[in-house]
Amino acid sequence: MFEIFRMYFSYPFVRYAFLAGILIALCSSLLGVSLVLKRFSFIGDGLSHVAFGAAAAATVLDVGNDTAVVLPVTVLAAILLLCTGQNTRLKGDAVIAMISVGALALGYLFLNLFSKSANLTGDVCSTLFGSTAILTLSRTDVWICVLLSVLVVCFFVIFYNRIFAVTFDETFAQAAGMKVERYHLLIAVVTASVIVLAMKLAGSLLISALIIFPALSAMRLFKSFLGVITASAVLSVLCAALGILLSILFSTPVGATIVCMDMAAFGLCSLAGMLFRR
Repeated sequence: MFEIFRMYFSYPFVRYAFLAGILIALCSSLLGVSLVLKRFSFIGDGLSHVAFGAAAAATVLDVGNDTAVVLPVTVLAAILLLCTGQNTRLKGDAVIAMISVGALALGYLFLNLFSKSANLTGDVCSTLFGSTAILTLSRTDVWICVLLSVLVVCFFVIFYNRIFAVTFDETFAQAAGMKVERYHLLIAVVTASVIVLAMKLAGSLLISALIIFPALSAMRLFKSFLGVITASAVLSVLCAALGILLSILFSTPVGATIVCMDMAAFGLCSLAGMLFRR
């Protein structure tokens, strides 16, 4: 087994995929705690579908670098969901559902009507569930993941107290003079950026699992905000690393394998939580 891993890791693209997968899992877990506590658990699912629709449009328009189209569109959708979703007649969950289903339907419709690909089904399946896209990462993509990870970690360390206040009590935060909308904007931009990168790891339909499962697993073991964030990050990184290694060993889809590891971790944490409470 070690010989197999050594052989695979001798290739740069495998090392790139492993590093990028761990960094994306780290960013997703940190963001996931705040999103889950604010009842925006499915924002990853909604934004990933927006990203799919934007990627489909970029494919139809034959844009060389689809990130230049996908990222701005996803960021705009995140801002609309996080910054305006609670201030309109349509609340956050309803807006997420509308945008999610609409973007997914439009993206698939555009691909069917205008795509020139000879393997449309394969392209759609790879985008939705992830497949070999993580193995096509360039060194530039990895450096973007590294930079984004550093920014996300610094964001949480520097603004920890403000994120805590905004997450649990927006009214108190506003009364204390905090610019709540500004922090919503920052969280929206960072969330959208992470999701665009995570599409290559887990695919559009599985991204929300990277956000939800580590946070929920950590909440089964810890009660403090700091404890949950730390445990969520550790669990997410471990599951991502183990999932990538198992996908290499058994030739399974990377994204689905990582999500299965997250599900197993949730089950173990739930069991451990029940035993500790006794």
